[in-house]
Amino acid sequence: MDPSEVDVPPLKDLTIDNITDNVKLINSQCPNPRLKYILERIVQHVHDLARETRLSHEEWMTGLLFLTSVGQICTDVRQEFILLSDILGLSLLVDSIDHPKPPQSTEGTVLGPFHSHEAQAQSNGALISHDPDGEPCLVLCDIKDTSGKPVEGAKIDIWETDSKGFYDVQYAGREGPDQRAVMHSDKEGVFWFKAIVPVPYPIPHDGPVGKLLKELKRHCYRPSHMHFMFEKPGYDNLITALYLRGDPYETSDAVFGVKESLLIDLGTVNAEQASKYGVKENSRLISYNFVLVSEEESRSLREKNAMEAMKKLGRSMKLYNGLPVPDVD
Repeated sequence: MDPSEVDVPPLKDLTIDNITDNVKLINSQCPNPRLKYILERIVQHVHDLARETRLSHEEWMTGLLFLTSVGQICTDVRQEFILLSDILGLSLLVDSIDHPKPPQSTEGTVLGPFHSHEAQAQSNGALISHDPDGEPCLVLCDIKDTSGKPVEGAKIDIWETDSKGFYDVQYAGREGPDQRAVMHSDKEGVFWFKAIVPVPYPIPHDGPVGKLLKELKRHCYRPSHMHFMFEKPGYDNLITALYLRGDPYETSDAVFGVKESLLIDLGTVNAEQASKYGVKENSRLISYNFVLVSEEESRSLREKNAMEAMKKLGRSMKLYNGLPVPDVD
């Protein structure tokens, strides 16, 4: 860019006290009001962090090198930055802000670093896990909207670990996807499949995020759970999971994903279900009634929450593409 084509405000005599305002000033010509606002707040908070902690150069370099190592370990099947976001509670916070749920709808939770687009399309009743050591489990669920109407044709992405606590993508010699599938709800909003009982497992802890957890005296375990992701035009996308009640890590999930409404008790398949779904009587059962929120419901609630949050902060704001920006008109 030709400097003569840019009207840059003069910067001089920069100090601890005025550097923040100067950085925000030079960024203030950004034509995108949302990007401008986000950068302004990032600069303010990061600069305040440095001042409040009297951050040393050595500490800042340690932080930069840590982030560098996080990026270097990332691959197509391992996203260390997502893992870092997860263990800091940021993933859950962003999901809760961006996908608010009205009462009685299914709450969301973290995506996690092991979702894959390799999952194969399966029909209702499919066996999605071929782990011979896993405890067989029938999963029988339905999907409704907030008015109680069945949601037909919703796409459901499902994934879980094997009985040893590893996802398929963690095996170097794997031949294809397992413990995962994509299916669709029927006209009654029902979907069902055969899987294995989820088990607790450690998140990857051989990298920089694992080293950080060790420094913080935190464990790296997640409680037993099964992931679900729902998509259908007209509905807000839902990323969630079901957690087994009573798991030893239920109250100390390494990535803060557990919510009371997502805790379930393992059931037992009765004789009628065994006959209808072709499984053994008294085998394990997971059942749940999912409730999806419409895009309009979610948008309206998200905007309402945003403006209420800004009001509490004492800021004069307006909405830009449904997101808050300073109201300077």
